[in-house]
Amino acid sequence: MDGPLKELSKLERLTERAKGKTPSIENSLDSLLQSLREVKDNINAGSVTEDTYVLLAQTVEAKKKEIDDKQKEIYNGIARLGRALDKKFTQPLPTYEPLFASKDAIAALERTIALHFLRTGQFSTAEAFIQECNMVIEPEQRTKFQDLHRIVLALKKQNIGPALEWSLKNREFLRKRSSPLEFYLHRSQFVRLLLAEPLDAGPAISYANATLRSFYPEHATEFQRLMTSVLYLPKERLQRSPYADLASDSVHTDLEPLFAKEYCMSLGMSRQVPLRVIGDIGGGGALARIEKARTVMKERKSEWSQTDELPIEIQLAPENRYHSIFACPVSKEQSTEQNPPMMMTCGHVITKESLQKLCKSNGRVKCPYCPAESTQMNALHVVF
Repeated sequence: MDGPLKELSKLERLTERAKGKTPSIENSLDSLLQSLREVKDNINAGSVTEDTYVLLAQTVEAKKKEIDDKQKEIYNGIARLGRALDKKFTQPLPTYEPLFASKDAIAALERTIALHFLRTGQFSTAEAFIQECNMVIEPEQRTKFQDLHRIVLALKKQNIGPALEWSLKNREFLRKRSSPLEFYLHRSQFVRLLLAEPLDAGPAISYANATLRSFYPEHATEFQRLMTSVLYLPKERLQRSPYADLASDSVHTDLEPLFAKEYCMSLGMSRQVPLRVIGDIGGGGALARIEKARTVMKERKSEWSQTDELPIEIQLAPENRYHSIFACPVSKEQSTEQNPPMMMTCGHVITKESLQKLCKSNGRVKCPYCPAESTQMNALHVVF
């Protein structure tokens, strides 16, 4: 996807105001409107001359040329993006029946999209979308998303104050989740004070004594590392020490996704953005593999027998795996609700169908991986 993403990035920069080889369309139109207003004022004041109209005509032509040139740049960018997509995706996109046909389904989809815009900080886009779809998003929910991005923006500017204030208000929630967020916020401030110029460990040690002491029982090892890092100042020496990770920018930048995750969890939302996950999985090859499997099954005149599972395995990134998967070592098939994992008395686990196939007429089963024997009735259903 590097090629299409590169062209898309170029197109985004091209459509921004005051970017590209020529002025943006918005700037050209604003300039033209300003010229028209000035001529209008001159006409009302009675100070217009023939040269004024000649100059206005020249201005209109010049701005028209600027707009045409800018549109040509944008159209060329769109064409390059299209060629990059065609090169990447050689097969035509599959067509499906409408998935969101009922009013309730359409409303649910529109609400999901609106919440995606709010959650990702695209507030103006969200507002326009909400108005066009004529939906209602509770003001309290909008405010919470605005607070989220206000705090994340403060973290990007290395200001932990708003995030720390939120953490203090939600300390009980964070402790129930064993979240290290509050400790990591204080750790970030400690490291920032420790490495500040001019070099003086005093403020950092005082800060740790005032704020980090209470976290010692839960974070003893990390607390000891922070205190020992003082011996390896200045920063250049710390970067060559066993505590080099404390001098890394990740001590501060990792706070942003961690805070966003905890904030969304406090609202009862998933730690990942749902539409982004769908795009990552589908665009990462899942749709192509599913479509290929559908085509092959159609050619073989076979049907998709299960509605709740796929006929092929889709490789997912670790962060997109939400439950454990058991593959039977005998049949090499994944377990299902109808074919669950079963543990024999020896401790080895196989699926129920494999267990039934290995079962003898007397009800005894010999483990395929050790000499032990057991009965089918003694096998336990395992839940991962």
